[in-house]
This record gives sequence, structure tokens and C-alpha cells, in this order.
Amino acid sequence: MNWLLVVAGGMVGAPLRYLTDRVVQSRHDSVLPWGTFAANVTGCLLLGLLTGAAVAGAADSDVLLFLGTGLCGALTTYSTFSYETLRLAETGARLYAAANAAGSVAAGLGAAFAGVAVGQAVWG
Repeated sequence: MNWLLVVAGGMVGAPLRYLTDRVVQSRHDSVLPWGTFAANVTGCLLLGLLTGAAVAGAADSDVLLFLGTGLCGALTTYSTFSYETLRLAETGARLYAAANAAGSVAAGLGAAFAGVAVGQAVWG
């Protein structure tokens, strides 16, 4: 049963990731991959909220499997982030590549910490 929850969450998260990327990128005429950035930071925030809820006892293992592992796992994408950062560096946009890497890590960690804090405040 656990794997079905992960698969179902992934079936929601993967198209959500694609649509998020397309919507955000269509609004930004920039060399930076804002769509991937938005999907990853959103996933980090959601996973932080779920973690805060779980610590407070408000999220059971089925919710964590569906939303945390399935949806967030498919919504966030380390491989695309890595590829896009590498492409920036290869095309001579090394400063943008460094900014993308540093900004993505900082924003992702910040979103996760904020999500945990909000989750614990709401459900704790």
C-alpha cells in the first residue's frame, strides 16, 4: 500500500512541477531558470510544513508518503536544477550559474526551515 501512496503523489507532483515551470518561465524573460527555482522552493516549503505537522503529531505516515515522498519528490527536481546550472556555466554565464546554485540552496533551506516553524506553530 505504501508504494501506491508514493506513486499517487508522484502522479500529482510531476505534472504540477511541469506546469509550475512553464507558467513561471513564461512570465520571465531571463537566463535564470525561475520555473525550476519556484518548483523547488515550493516543494521545500511544503515538505517543511509536513515535517512541522508530523513533529506535532498532526500528519500520519500515509500523508507523509503521499505528500512528502510522492508529491514533493516529484515536484522538486535536483537533476533539472543541476543540469540548468551546468548549462549556464557551459554557455559562459558562470556568475548566473553560481547565483542559481547559491540562491536555490539558500532559498530551499530557508523555505524548509520556515515551513517547519509554521507547521509547528499551527499544529503544535
